[in-house]
Amino acid sequence: MKIAAVIPARFASTRLEGKPLADICGKTMVQRVYERALAAGLSDVVAATDDERILKAVEAFGGKAVMTSPKHTSGTDRVAEAASNLDADIIVNLQGDEPLIDPALIEAAVEPMRHIPGLAMSTLKTPITHEEEYLDPNAVKVVTNSDGFALYFSRSPVPFCRKGFAGLTLPAYKHIGLYVFRREFLFEFTKMKPTPLEISESLEQLRALENGRGIKVVEVRYNPVSVDTPEDLERVRKIVKEKGL
Repeated sequence: MKIAAVIPARFASTRLEGKPLADICGKTMVQRVYERALAAGLSDVVAATDDERILKAVEAFGGKAVMTSPKHTSGTDRVAEAASNLDADIIVNLQGDEPLIDPALIEAAVEPMRHIPGLAMSTLKTPITHEEEYLDPNAVKVVTNSDGFALYFSRSPVPFCRKGFAGLTLPAYKHIGLYVFRREFLFEFTKMKPTPLEISESLEQLRALENGRGIKVVEVRYNPVSVDTPEDLERVRKIVKEKGL
């Protein structure tokens, strides 16, 4: 089974333009994400971008990059275009704004694909330990059934508890936006029209659920540090310095 990671790396960003090229203690963010993917032992890793500056930066550190259409409205569409030229059975959509992601998480997300025949898609979740995150619409929540398949993803606090976060009798989980697709489903998914719940929540993964496709959700003990703002970038730089990464 061949497994490839595609890192969508778009230059434009409303809160931090040129984010993939942001310097993090001597390495660009896209290089740090790329190196984390390599450490997961995948068959192939490629950055998919719409900007020649990013393409050249990836090639400068010895990585593989491809130019993709600037018209894509989502990272998944960009990943699918890049994946069309890859020899891989499984495609990992690895977000380009998590330079500290643990390679073990990539391996954990891929694992169900090895053991569940016909599984279309898998992803990750981690327990929410603070009420602030539970209430934050930017922290996507996920609820699963007894077999670990997603029932719903939401920006709202789910499961809801009338007594508040402290009164929850079962864990609330944050969704980690790392997606693994079986090759044929990735192309099928990008051809599906956006669905009502997807549009309402602004969560692309709901498209799969609304079309009756299962998403296996693996629990991990890791809360990612995503870079969306200049403040996030400074926080990551501080962590890299402290840990000598």
